[in-house]
Amino acid sequence: MREVLFQYYIDPTTWVYLSAMMIIGIFFKFRRFWSVRNLDLLGIIAFGPGLLLVANGQTLPGYFWLFFLETAWIVRLLLDTVMVRRPLLEPNLSIDGLTFTAMALLFFVAVNLFTIPLADSDANVAVQIDQILAGETTSAELTQIDTLAPGYPTFQALATFSNNAFQPNNPADAPTLPERAARRATISQILIILAQLAIVLGLVLVGYAHFDNLHTSAAVAALYLLLPYSSQITARVDHLVPAAFLVWMIVTYRRPVFSGLFLGVAIGLIWYPIFLLPLWISFYWRRGLGRFAIGTLAALVVMILTLSLISYDAASFLTLLERMFGAGVFSLETKSGFWSFHDPVYRIPVLVAFLIVIGSMSLWPSQKNLGTLLSCSTTVMLGILFWYDPGDGIYHMAWFLPLLLLTIFRPNLEDRVALTAVR
Repeated sequence: MREVLFQYYIDPTTWVYLSAMMIIGIFFKFRRFWSVRNLDLLGIIAFGPGLLLVANGQTLPGYFWLFFLETAWIVRLLLDTVMVRRPLLEPNLSIDGLTFTAMALLFFVAVNLFTIPLADSDANVAVQIDQILAGETTSAELTQIDTLAPGYPTFQALATFSNNAFQPNNPADAPTLPERAARRATISQILIILAQLAIVLGLVLVGYAHFDNLHTSAAVAALYLLLPYSSQITARVDHLVPAAFLVWMIVTYRRPVFSGLFLGVAIGLIWYPIFLLPLWISFYWRRGLGRFAIGTLAALVVMILTLSLISYDAASFLTLLERMFGAGVFSLETKSGFWSFHDPVYRIPVLVAFLIVIGSMSLWPSQKNLGTLLSCSTTVMLGILFWYDPGDGIYHMAWFLPLLLLTIFRPNLEDRVALTAVR
């Protein structure tokens, strides 16, 4: 691939401005300048400068930019349920043009993936994960591995790539991995491509099956791939795979068992979607709750049972289980992000407010529709970033970005309630 696309590299600043102009040209409604859709597009584009600042080491202004922008989006999402008038504003490009654009962008995402070299940190993580998979790591040793984030411990067995998408490629600097880790790196690349395909296909299916508009579904998929963030996290399994499960949770909302399975896997992988449970239980309360609970519990039980296969002893199993369900996530120690510049004790009232918002959304409105489910699910996943410390200087926008785009482009969905929509 490198022999054909030699010296293939797009400067991140160039990509941010180029994608912003393409988004405006394709999606901006110039004859309805002050429409909510146009303001939403500008809000999406505004993520680009913040990501650029963080990627180039200017973390203080970058994280401030992202924090206050996400605050504005929280307000917008909380108001989404009262926006009853949802006029159809189709993109300026035809469905054929949007389909070609999405396919071309998917190709370049794949090229970007296969031209990203590994870093030394990837090799170190690969060796640690090999030891865990072989059942050679005790509970005491597990607690000392800082690279394991809360969630399914072996999920990082495939997350062996660093965030090098915004760095010039230099394959000569890539470290030499053990044979097993090198094979896993290839599997990671395949899994990432499949995850991106699943996200794009899921966005298309939501638009086609639930919005009844194939043009809109193609627009959402193309916009997702145009965003600079989609290029920045090309190699992040921990961003893309959970995002794919969250999108397919929306795709299959008519089938509670399947939506429960997808949510259960997402909870097992990264733990944080557990905050979606009150909202989705409220949605299925009048119909489908039992099937949804069965699907969620089945996924979690299977993932818990697999931990015994890689556990050194009972103590290491309990340690892995604690990590899977977020042990230590509420620690006040911050390594990066907005809160690394402030006293971490202020995260406590933010977390309390977050929990209050989750509780209120599960109670009101009492009968939720698909539109409410979309906007509130996006609010929950976005709200996590207000108190969650990523630990690696990267915002996990993929956890809410596809849902946010679906919320922006959705029509009026007041008739899609559980009593009539769930099968």
